Amino acid sequence: MANHKRLTQNDIARLAGVSQATVSLVLNGAPATIARIPAETRERVQEVIRKTGYVADPIARRMAKGLNRILGVFTYEPAFPSAQADFFTPFLLGIEEEAQQQAYDLLLLTSAGIGNDRKIFSEGNRLRIADGCLVLGREFDRKELARLVSEDYPFVAIGRRDDAGGPVPYVGGDYAAGTRQLVEDAMMLGHSKLAYIGPAGPAESIADRWRGFSDALGTAATLALHIKAVNRPAEKILDAIIESGATVAFFIELADAVRVETLARERGIGVPEVFSMVVLGSHIRAGRSPVRFTSYEIPREEMGRQATAMLVNRIETGSLGSQILLKCQPVKGETLGPAPAASTDKSKVNKTDVTT
Repeated sequence: MANHKRLTQNDIARLAGVSQATVSLVLNGAPATIARIPAETRERVQEVIRKTGYVADPIARRMAKGLNRILGVFTYEPAFPSAQADFFTPFLLGIEEEAQQQAYDLLLLTSAGIGNDRKIFSEGNRLRIADGCLVLGREFDRKELARLVSEDYPFVAIGRRDDAGGPVPYVGGDYAAGTRQLVEDAMMLGHSKLAYIGPAGPAESIADRWRGFSDALGTAATLALHIKAVNRPAEKILDAIIESGATVAFFIELADAVRVETLARERGIGVPEVFSMVVLGSHIRAGRSPVRFTSYEIPREEMGRQATAMLVNRIETGSLGSQILLKCQPVKGETLGPAPAASTDKSKVNKTDVTT
């Protein structure tokens, strides 16, 4: 019987005419270290590996670097029920794509509790199985975020997060700049009385939208209506917009905008002829409405990719990570038009603080 002796790194080094240490660096080294090896040498080692079919012992590789090559993924809301799928799926696609490129496996941390009791540091958590963790969700537990910052454990947040006893490494969307641009576009079309449908916080992504909106108003436009909640009855939202005299309404949630636009159409109220509508990003597919709303695209897949790459870099080089905001690309849509030449202002009372 033929002797099928398992190839070792020493065998690869001998065949490639390099040292065993060079082979080890090509296989296990951090990108910055590998880059210092001449390209011709790296190619020679890789060619021998391809020709021989050499497969590194995964246990030995992990021992050499102290890594499991596993990235944890934690979400503060369930990732897969249909109500949340449209929000999380693009992030997860980007994470998976980059993890494959980096030759890491993913561990979805699902033993962290149920519903509002989901915790990264839940009893019996398996966080340390992973070499680092990606954390995403609409709102984070501030105490857990501070603990992640204080402990020597690599993590990256997806979405901007305020400092928590120290800088939080993150990749997020620039919602403030995207919102500000949409408000300025509306003002250029003659809109000076604006409505805002949604809260002003506390989540950073919500606060950023409100900041971009408020900063753009200046003295050239006024806030005619602010409904400080989402998922209100469409009738109440539409009636309040008309009564306030606002000529354009900005919605935090696409779901609210879809219901209001449908009701307006049923009543014969033209959008954008009577009033315009703008959506500040969305976590549900626009395909659920026949109308393409003026909005911006949130780069969720790219956020997932860049956050994963940042996490791998933290794990392999010990860097502290950085804070990156990606541009939200504008979507022209069909729902923002010139302000009506004359709008009927039916408001006799202050409507800037509607909470129901």
